[in-house]
Amino acid sequence: MGTLSDEDRAKLAQLRGSAGIDDPGVRAAAAALASFPNAYPDRDYTITIDAPEWTAVCPMTDQPDFGHFLIEYVPNTKCLELKSLKLYLGSYRNVGIFHETVTNTILDDVRKAIEPRRIKVTGTYNARGGITTVVSAEWPE
Repeated sequence: MGTLSDEDRAKLAQLRGSAGIDDPGVRAAAAALASFPNAYPDRDYTITIDAPEWTAVCPMTDQPDFGHFLIEYVPNTKCLELKSLKLYLGSYRNVGIFHETVTNTILDDVRKAIEPRRIKVTGTYNARGGITTVVSAEWPE
């Protein structure tokens, strides 16, 4: 990657911006996200899930990426089953995907699986080259 000009690197990033979204393993794991009935559907309360061991691959450099996710949501009629979430997050292990893309994809997939009243996903990614990235996405916007 060091031989690319800044212009070439920018063009390559644009081409790979949606990298990882349609990965078959991730899509299968997303379809398998499980839920269980919310015992308190008439009450607003927040569930916070802390997943500190997420890994994937940078789509530009093929170097490993490490991150920490917080998923905060107010359930409606369903709650997220944690083993299926663990398997879903693990499905990203060898996928080349940008931080911004994976954070928004996780929000979309969890939202589809449980249809919460509100949801926020925050990804904090380990430093690479002295830079740490934090990406948050929420619904409703």
